[in-house]
Amino acid sequence: MSVEPLTADRHQFNWLLGNFVHQTSGVRDAVAVSSDGLLIAGSDGLTRAEGDQLAAIVSSMASLARTASRRYDFDGLKLVMIEMQRGFLVISVIPGGSCLGVVSTADGDVGLIGYEISRLAERFGELLTPALIAESREHLPR
Repeated sequence: MSVEPLTADRHQFNWLLGNFVHQTSGVRDAVAVSSDGLLIAGSDGLTRAEGDQLAAIVSSMASLARTASRRYDFDGLKLVMIEMQRGFLVISVIPGGSCLGVVSTADGDVGLIGYEISRLAERFGELLTPALIAESREHLPR
């Protein structure tokens, strides 16, 4: 039985996200969020409710940062980094308007995380199509 190309792309997308979380020191959770703010994919360990909540946070922060970029004529958003007492939230834009959000512990190398999430966003931009986004949403755990 052959694998449909879209299903193979969804598998690669989920594998890249999971691999990023497991391979990058300090990263706890990650989500991919569509341009309309909905969860596309979440890392292992996140429940659907936790993924939706992180997606909402990531989407709202990215929207705020895009507004600031437009206001000051800074030609678009690349990366948002929020430092908290015991960790970081790092958001990177995927070409086409979607974004990635990563939660890391304070002991993670935030410079490395920022670099790696930017690289991952570039790779995701090649994969993300409206059809893949729709398929990914359909296969999220309920």
